[in-house]
Amino acid sequence: MAATHDKERQLTREIAPKVEGAVPGIEVLAVELAGPERFTVYIDHTHGVDHALCERVTNVLRDYLRDYSVDVSSPGLARPLRRPEHFRRVIGREATLKTGSEIAGRKNFKGRIKGAGERAVTVGVEGNDVDIPYDAIVRGNLIDEG
Repeated sequence: MAATHDKERQLTREIAPKVEGAVPGIEVLAVELAGPERFTVYIDHTHGVDHALCERVTNVLRDYLRDYSVDVSSPGLARPLRRPEHFRRVIGREATLKTGSEIAGRKNFKGRIKGAGERAVTVGVEGNDVDIPYDAIVRGNLIDEG
């Protein structure tokens, strides 16, 4: 899992500046590997995400198409949460988090986002507040409360 997480972070560092520089108003939320030769790029845009925008992003990433099958997607209801600004936008909402190593005796968390500092997010889990460093988060997703 650590190797997968490291590869996802590497791809995000490579892809985000290319996409965000080529398409004004876009944000790369996350890159998730779906296998050794396939990944999904989750994007958001100030005017929403449609098929044409996903196609534009795929064209920006054409250099990756030699080695990978690339999917581009809207964040959907289970919006990916990775960076401090992602968590700040959803304070008060429920989320699931998976960490690469144990924190407070566990790797999987489900709870309400209570705060988002520079280095860690605070999650209310079973009556306790747990600080989870961003660099320990392997997966984080908003829970659809609708």
